[in-house]
Amino acid sequence: MQTNAIKAAVTALKNNEIIGLPTETVYGLAGNAYSEIAVEKIFTLKNRPHFNPLIVHIKSATALTLVAKNIPLVAVQLADTFWPGPLTLVLEKQDHIPDLVTGGKNTVGVRVPNHPVALELLEQLDFPLAAPSANPFGSISPTTAKHVVDYFTDSLTIVLDGGSCDKGIESTIVGFENGQAILYRQGSTKVEDIEKITGPLQIRVHANNESVVAPGMLSKHYAPSTTTILTSDITSIIQKYSDKRIGVLQLSPTNLPSFVIAIETLSQTGNLEEAAKNLYAAMHRLDHQNLDFIIAQKMPAVGMGLAINDKLERAATT
Repeated sequence: MQTNAIKAAVTALKNNEIIGLPTETVYGLAGNAYSEIAVEKIFTLKNRPHFNPLIVHIKSATALTLVAKNIPLVAVQLADTFWPGPLTLVLEKQDHIPDLVTGGKNTVGVRVPNHPVALELLEQLDFPLAAPSANPFGSISPTTAKHVVDYFTDSLTIVLDGGSCDKGIESTIVGFENGQAILYRQGSTKVEDIEKITGPLQIRVHANNESVVAPGMLSKHYAPSTTTILTSDITSIIQKYSDKRIGVLQLSPTNLPSFVIAIETLSQTGNLEEAAKNLYAAMHRLDHQNLDFIIAQKMPAVGMGLAINDKLERAATT
């Protein structure tokens, strides 16, 4: 990353402007988390409802007390184990964190991104960054700088290019209620790895408008504009729509009928980490094929497959 690009981003952020920021999960729309002016610009750009909180990105675990207080010991252990990385912790917020960031709640989602560009930028700032995914609310998340530019051609002047995102799906989100660790969102850090520290997690990954305590909990999210069907039986669903323009999103290579217009295979070997990395880019490509339907294959319900299925379920129309 060129030094002058980082310098321009620092200047823009200090002036309450919004930039496109690469992380290891997806690209974010980043602004000064302490500035209501900047945060309001993020909500406006995304057309995001204000009840849906944003994640605050900090430069290191040592900066956690700048944004959160009354931090449980298990949260410290999780931060020490997984940061920098794709785990967001929902904690009691410091008073100076704007309510706008937190959807009016007294908790804030925090993480340290594991991307050299994001970390270099954060090192040069004296404030953390609020940075939800850099897409219009509900649309497919961006995993390349081009995805961001395509979404916000006329409204973002700076998009830092950090290449394709290494993880490809959002961070896992964990909070704490009455001393119990709660899973709020499936993501790039595997639940079984988190449970080695927390013990069994309670799961609360769906919410209505009133009960959203973390991003990614609404039932409709990450969605292509093309009608998307999620199924464990691609073959029978394809035959049902054989007279339509069909695209298929599958885990590994299979023999498909010749009338299928477009095929996206997430991993040649069925590797679920590779599939997660490729998921959103494949969805973007299918969504630009002028299809009648995207038929998406349900992943094995283990490891990263659980997180991929969570995203596909929220993307599916039926």
